Amino acid sequence: MPVFRRLLANSLLSGTSGTFLWFSVTFWVYLETGSVVATSMIGGAFALTSALLGVGFGTYVDHHRKWNVMVLSTALSLGAFAIAGLEYAVVGRGILQMSSPHFWIYIFAILIGAVCANLRSIALSTCVTMLVPEDQRDRANGLVGTVTGVSFTITSVFSGLVIGRLGMGWALTIAVVITISTLLHLLTIRFNEPEPLRHNDARERKKWVDFAGARAAIRQTRGLMALIFFAAFNNLLGGVFMSLMDAYGLLMMSVESWGIMFAFLSLGFILGGLIVSRRGLGPNPLRLIIVGNAINWIMCMVFTVRSSVVLLASGMLVWMTLMPMIEAAEQTVLQRAVPFESQGRVFGFAQTVENLASPMTSFLIGPLAEVFFIPFMTKGRGVDLIGGWFGTGPDRGIALIFTVAGLCGVIGTVIARTSRSYRFLSSSAANG
Repeated sequence: MPVFRRLLANSLLSGTSGTFLWFSVTFWVYLETGSVVATSMIGGAFALTSALLGVGFGTYVDHHRKWNVMVLSTALSLGAFAIAGLEYAVVGRGILQMSSPHFWIYIFAILIGAVCANLRSIALSTCVTMLVPEDQRDRANGLVGTVTGVSFTITSVFSGLVIGRLGMGWALTIAVVITISTLLHLLTIRFNEPEPLRHNDARERKKWVDFAGARAAIRQTRGLMALIFFAAFNNLLGGVFMSLMDAYGLLMMSVESWGIMFAFLSLGFILGGLIVSRRGLGPNPLRLIIVGNAINWIMCMVFTVRSSVVLLASGMLVWMTLMPMIEAAEQTVLQRAVPFESQGRVFGFAQTVENLASPMTSFLIGPLAEVFFIPFMTKGRGVDLIGGWFGTGPDRGIALIFTVAGLCGVIGTVIARTSRSYRFLSSSAANG
């Protein structure tokens, strides 16, 4: 546990640098261009890249020592952020032209640096199994959620303030400095590891992406694939938030206020993680996954009823409090069901399936919002049909999308709760 806590502290540094820079570039692009399409494309590109690399990352984790994986991940992020900083220094504000290759090189470099954190997160999930006793793993997963919350709190405040007051150049410099500190701290952490997975078959040893091994490990437990696809369904709807939440918030307040509010709301991540770390998840984590998602999607339908900062903050606070609890429950179910030597590939496969859903929504919803929903609630038929009680304007067009997504989420959660896969996994958990 002492080693695991040091890894958590290091993950806090790593998460802060990546999330800070990703938030910063999203805020910066939207404020400078005013384009919902641009932010949705950026968010979708992140999720799509994460999906494409997920199983490959998981395969690499299973075949290598976890400490080495974390060092590689941090070094790759540092190199990518440095390239982005160089591109920005050379091109300057002209980099904002979306038709220019410099813009996409810049975004791609930051994207790769942020996505490399997924390689590290897969390794950290397997380290929970390796370093933490089985009866404490749910609490350890709660601590991971707490660290995520602290990272969000820090980055939410400072990304908005830095972009609003100092500019993108300072955001890049800060991210590079934090990443260097992360790498230096990681080099001081050492722990004993079992010998990585080795294959006698030369063809297996050369596999960079082992889909077959991941599927075989998942199929050993009936209902596990259904759980992964249920998480993917929630991510499909979650792509709406990835694309539009910043635009929705920034229509109501300044970037500095949005960043500060996000920081306050991200205390929900800390609270949710602390609840799990202190109380655990109980004998059946699957029940928490269903109940938590049902509450979240109901809140998604409610907080957009009016263009209200109070409603927005309340709904997001509930969402952020429940998310680390749901994530901890999903991680715990997988850690209990999957052998350690296959966990990297399974976590990578889950990451691929879940992240593949988000860009499908993200790439679609930004253009759809600009072409249909915003005009629909600004000067279209929506003004006459529901504008009298729902409100009108660009923010109400985005709000309507959130409401529809919430309704779909509630229906999907009810279907999952009544499925045979849920009953089987729930019964397996209850019987140990």
